[in-house]
Amino acid sequence: MKNMAGVFAAAALAICAAGWPVAQAQEFPGKPIRIVVPYAPAGNIDITARTLAPAFGEALGQQIIIDNRAGAGGSIGTGVVAKAAPDGYTLLLGSSGTITAGPAVYKALPYDTMKDLVPIGAIQAVPLLLTASMKTPFNTYGEFIAYSKSKGSPITMASSGSGTSNHLALELLSREAKIPLTHVPYKGSGAAYADLLGGQVETMMDQVSASIEHIRGGRLKAIAVTSLKRSPQLPNVPTLDELGVKGFDATTFTGLFAPAGTPPAVIEKLQAALKKVLAIEAVRERYRTLGVEMMDMSNADFAAFVRADGERWRRVAREANIVVE
Repeated sequence: MKNMAGVFAAAALAICAAGWPVAQAQEFPGKPIRIVVPYAPAGNIDITARTLAPAFGEALGQQIIIDNRAGAGGSIGTGVVAKAAPDGYTLLLGSSGTITAGPAVYKALPYDTMKDLVPIGAIQAVPLLLTASMKTPFNTYGEFIAYSKSKGSPITMASSGSGTSNHLALELLSREAKIPLTHVPYKGSGAAYADLLGGQVETMMDQVSASIEHIRGGRLKAIAVTSLKRSPQLPNVPTLDELGVKGFDATTFTGLFAPAGTPPAVIEKLQAALKKVLAIEAVRERYRTLGVEMMDMSNADFAAFVRADGERWRRVAREANIVVE
């Protein structure tokens, strides 16, 4: 009888354990949710997260905490989420730089973004913008090329970090336009802009959404956009494709990701909340003013898009022989 009692007790414990994740998912969220931004404040990814957070928190009925974990081209913050408990309380504001471009160039990462993270949903697509310090002697792409050839030393170009999509894009520009560039990586866009505005570096490649207020304020020069079509917010700024760098396209994306293994019911709640927020016209208008395009696609299409983007950047990195130790 004692043996049978033990069997029944073990069975009851197994049933409770099996039901526990379901109960947790049904109660989710029961505490504040952390969105990790793998870059310093003031850049495009940070702006995206902070624009999203208030309405996302309201939709979920919980506070959203933005946690900036900058460094190593975004791999530090990305690693935090990849290794976090898969319970829906630690999410990543991911982008091309951390999800697809970075993994294409970093020699060794302690995680695999395609295996250790699961997409919750797409947010926006953002073209990059080639900008220049007001202290530079050129105002157009043609003058930029002429200056680069006459200077006698490579033009300095800042990015938000080694291995980011910005880094890959400027390396691609250097190769495609046949101009020498010196890459100057920073720990996030904020620090890079400080030096660009001060003239310590000459040019920068970054998302339109992070650059546009500096352009509107007359603090930076807009040289060219990296998408195949002009930005609606900067209609007078030509594309690199128009300017002779045929087929150049370095549009980036942002989206929300969770650790792999997060319960499907939790993922569904997060997806429903994200969809609700991105349908709010005030949120969409805020993103539009930043020069971005909403990525209105299904979750399945977004997952397929992420895989394809990863393959594209791996090809670019391989062809350009770009490796970050």
